Amino acid sequence: MMDKKLVIIPTYNEKENIEKIIRYTFSVADVHILVVDDSSPDGTSEIVKGLLAEFPDKLFLEIRTQKNGLGKAYIHGFQWALTHNYDFIFEMDADFSHNPNDINRLYQACIEQNADLAVGSRYCKGGQVVNWPRSRRMISYYGSVYVRSILWIPIHDTTAGFICYRASALKTVDLSQIHHVGYGFQIEMKYTFLKLKFKVVEVPITFTDRTEGTSKMSAGIFKEAIMGVIGLRFQIGRASCRERV
Repeated sequence: MMDKKLVIIPTYNEKENIEKIIRYTFSVADVHILVVDDSSPDGTSEIVKGLLAEFPDKLFLEIRTQKNGLGKAYIHGFQWALTHNYDFIFEMDADFSHNPNDINRLYQACIEQNADLAVGSRYCKGGQVVNWPRSRRMISYYGSVYVRSILWIPIHDTTAGFICYRASALKTVDLSQIHHVGYGFQIEMKYTFLKLKFKVVEVPITFTDRTEGTSKMSAGIFKEAIMGVIGLRFQIGRASCRERV
């Protein structure tokens, strides 16, 4: 039996990108897509609704009434995916910064290396960033160096958001105990997997900055990530997992 694979795409005001990323993803990967939209005022969800009949049983839409962070949107998607019995669950941005052609590479890394989490990495050997200004590349790269030094984790791209999770591992995580919402969420999920002794691997990717739409990056999101890792490092005995069976 073939593995059931779901790509979760969180959206807020992505009308320029959403139809194109859905169509392209379906053209290059044998996956289902769940769009988790935070009630975008620009009509993103209406565009997705218009595609549902064209992609029955492959494209799904969940609309959240609150815009309270990327992490909350992904957790909503994780819970939906686990309820619907997917085997592998992906995080992917809507803006083509993540290349859908790499979905299969992340999946194959989990299969061939028996990994529980595969990270699409900008900073491991072979990874790269395209179209970012040098200042942003430096902040991102050295931010990951900082996270590695505080948390003592062997991941080069700690804030990466192009991810493949093995669902059997993800379901052991108590998602109610994941509290960070931006880049901090990406760090917390990787750290939690490592603390649970799951196997995490990195797959080099080329990250390309968006050409359409508006970035959701903010100073507050960056500050949460930088300050949050200190709290993660010293949270001893936190109930972040369910019993593994």
